[in-house]
Amino acid sequence: VQVVESGGGLVQPGGSLRLSCAASGFTFRRYAMSWYRQAPGKEREVVARIGSVGDDTYTTDSVKGRFTISRDNAKNTVFLQMNSPKPEDTAVYYCHAPIGSGFWGQGTQVTVSS
Repeated sequence: VQVVESGGGLVQPGGSLRLSCAASGFTFRRYAMSWYRQAPGKEREVVARIGSVGDDTYTTDSVKGRFTISRDNAKNTVFLQMNSPKPEDTAVYYCHAPIGSGFWGQGTQVTVSS
């Protein structure tokens, strides 16, 4: 099982960024997937979750209306579209697959700054 995040970087407040998570080693279309983030000195927190077929989504209150989670089961990929990011969204963003005890990617750094 492997999940690999990409797409992070430096973005200005009010800009946009799309994160991708490429999954392999399991039947991707059967599992819900999640994005988490961890800011310096803070605990890792869930940002968004999407059901196996993409019709059931959850986003945490602090990003609701700005971030959107989606998936492409044909490409075994889950996305996080980040619109109008704020400096407080700066964190390492992780993809999570609920396989066994759970698999994490290596994370991708997102820095929101002008």
